Amino acid sequence: MDETSAGGLVVHPDTGAAALIGRLDRRGRLLWSLPKGHIEAGETAEQAAVREVQEETGIIGEVLAPLGTIDFWFVAEDRRVHKTVHHYLMRALGGELSDEDVEVSEVAWVPLDQLEGRLAYADERRLIRHAANLLEETA
Repeated sequence: MDETSAGGLVVHPDTGAAALIGRLDRRGRLLWSLPKGHIEAGETAEQAAVREVQEETGIIGEVLAPLGTIDFWFVAEDRRVHKTVHHYLMRALGGELSDEDVEVSEVAWVPLDQLEGRLAYADERRLIRHAANLLEETA
């Protein structure tokens, strides 16, 4: 089974911090990650990324550049799933940080230089290493 999602690294233009989401894993540990979710019918990956960031963080963003793609396998309901996630670098335009999404336990603005220490997944840590250069190029 294949699934495709989109999300991104949304950066506050004044503070340079990025909005992260925290979710509890099966053991009750809080794991921090980039906001992301399924691409709906009729949506582009960029549109889904903007929508998912807003749904999961409360922040309205605009896509600046592609950040990269991650794909991985997992098992859910006794089925092997191949998931592809398209990530985008985004600039925050407005909204307020909120953890109202039922899938999100916490949200936080995290300074860019602290992201690698906070993100739970190596693939996402690898993606954000490109963000500083991309931010300079899109400034």
